[in-house]
Amino acid sequence: MPKDLLDELNQKDIVDPSLQRNFTIVMAEQNFDLNPHTAAYSNEAQLLDALYEGLFSYNPKTLEPTPAIASEYKISRDKKRWTFTIRSDAKFSDGSSITAQDVKDSWLALLKTKNAPYASLLDCISGAEEYRTGKAKADDVRITARNANTLVVVLKSPTAHFSRLLCHHAFSVQKKKAYSGAFVLKNRDSKKIVLEKNKNYWDAKRVNLPQITVEMSNNLKDNSWKFNDEKADWVASMIDVKSLLNKNSLRISAIFGTEYLFFSCKKAPWTNADLRNALLTAVPWKELRKGLIQPATTLVFPLAGYPKVEGLSETSPEDAIDMMKAARKSLKLKDSEKLTLTFGVIKDSEKQKSQYELLKKAWEPLGVELKMVTADDARYVQKIPDWDCDLFSYSWIGDFADPVAFLELFREDSTLNPSNWKNDKFNSFLEQASQTNDSSERNKLLSKAEQVLLDDGEILPIGHSFCMHAVNLDKIGGWSLNALDIHPFKYLYIREKTQKIQRAPNIVMGDAENFDLLSQL
Repeated sequence: MPKDLLDELNQKDIVDPSLQRNFTIVMAEQNFDLNPHTAAYSNEAQLLDALYEGLFSYNPKTLEPTPAIASEYKISRDKKRWTFTIRSDAKFSDGSSITAQDVKDSWLALLKTKNAPYASLLDCISGAEEYRTGKAKADDVRITARNANTLVVVLKSPTAHFSRLLCHHAFSVQKKKAYSGAFVLKNRDSKKIVLEKNKNYWDAKRVNLPQITVEMSNNLKDNSWKFNDEKADWVASMIDVKSLLNKNSLRISAIFGTEYLFFSCKKAPWTNADLRNALLTAVPWKELRKGLIQPATTLVFPLAGYPKVEGLSETSPEDAIDMMKAARKSLKLKDSEKLTLTFGVIKDSEKQKSQYELLKKAWEPLGVELKMVTADDARYVQKIPDWDCDLFSYSWIGDFADPVAFLELFREDSTLNPSNWKNDKFNSFLEQASQTNDSSERNKLLSKAEQVLLDDGEILPIGHSFCMHAVNLDKIGGWSLNALDIHPFKYLYIREKTQKIQRAPNIVMGDAENFDLLSQL
């Protein structure tokens, strides 16, 4: 961990114990899934990162993997064998020791959990995919608890992002009725979740807040006034900017995320790439992305060192008609035959309904009738695999700052893939990328995979994400903007108003104060 972060978070002359109290956070209303194996939403990640911990955790400023339950690790010369040392003082909240066997048991349980979205990310471990899919036994998975404090993991091939991956809550260490993180769950109801400091946490001395209360509200004005009245220390996203009195407390930044639409490739004729590309050529992209702070033409937010990918931006109704005729001919579909495509929309989303109207109008000249089917917002994402629709809306924030965090959404055997899209060329590029130790070559292969995805007409990129929070950094310490919008609770503390802070740039976009975003809200 960088020295400046240690200075800010650890020094007792900065953190005054007498100032620490209950810390109140306001988030959007949500039916929180507090199971680390099945939770998928970003707000859930904030809570789960506080309740559970794995071998690594996120550095709150740089997002670099920071040793957590693993005190140290070493990698073999061929980059396939990782040996982790488990902290001797690591304990669950019930006081029992956390061992290498606990880590192994947690990962094996994840691989066998139904509908666990992140389970396939462990497929990089030798035998994991076979065990997950029922083709092998637990003993065939190359995860070994050599002794209580030594865990050995053997990978199929070098996996450069493995330590970043293990920061995610899905790979945390778990035990029934106990927690491995900095906090424990004190109580919860439909509108409030209360966390309490875990006194048995290995790093408890660095956890300054005795309690955190998470309140859920979708009333933007009420949330802003609660912040104005100092009844909330941090309001996450659900803010009415005009009602906020202290505009300097507003934190806005780009994050490693993308909003897009995708085709469900479960049934004909929309399994055909030529038909899909005809539709995409007719899309009025400028209108679809109108008013967005960061319009997106690609899936992956361009990271440093990631080659340029040819995105989707060209609109030509005439070309679209020609392409549709050619596609119909190859599929032996009559030009006069009306093709129906259903769009699954969140019932109360005016934005998605507007997208529906725009696409419906654009695709009518192609002989395509777009129909809208609505569903409640609650668990919209989880419903997608079984929902009988052809087009869905998706918004994804990468779980680690690497293109694989997005491309995994479309890998054929991935548990994160809700689309049923399959492409051998795409899978091949991902496989080749996983086998190289050359970061430049790896990025080239990953960009080629993304190009295949875009060229196959599978997605409609709309916009890259940004985050907005109300938090007064003159009063709150341990909070930093970052590309994943992850803010570990263990580092938060109440600070003196006169204390100075050192801002760190966002690794994707830069300091939000360099951008005139407020005028666009």
